[in-house]
Amino acid sequence: MFSALADPTRRDILTRLADGPRTVGELAGHYPISRPAVSQHLAVLEAAGLLTRTVDAQWRLCAVREEGLDDASQWIARQRADWTARFDTLEEHLRSRRKDQR
Repeated sequence: MFSALADPTRRDILTRLADGPRTVGELAGHYPISRPAVSQHLAVLEAAGLLTRTVDAQWRLCAVREEGLDDASQWIARQRADWTARFDTLEEHLRSRRKDQR
């Protein structure tokens, strides 16, 4: 998932989809790359669980899969809690060392 989000074009696609579903053609019009290249970006986002694609007649609609972003948010929250605890432990250790040096 984070590998998919590492690319600025893919992040921009998700930003554009935040307002609602768009067709592949609408998305492709915003980038100086070919439609197949945009489709490859969409495939990466879909494989990462961040995007869904549906077919409506001849249109292929893309939409953000919010559950995928929730997974990323939960992982980040767990990491933040772990690092906060580590920094608290480090701060305690440094305070005790300062007291010992006085």
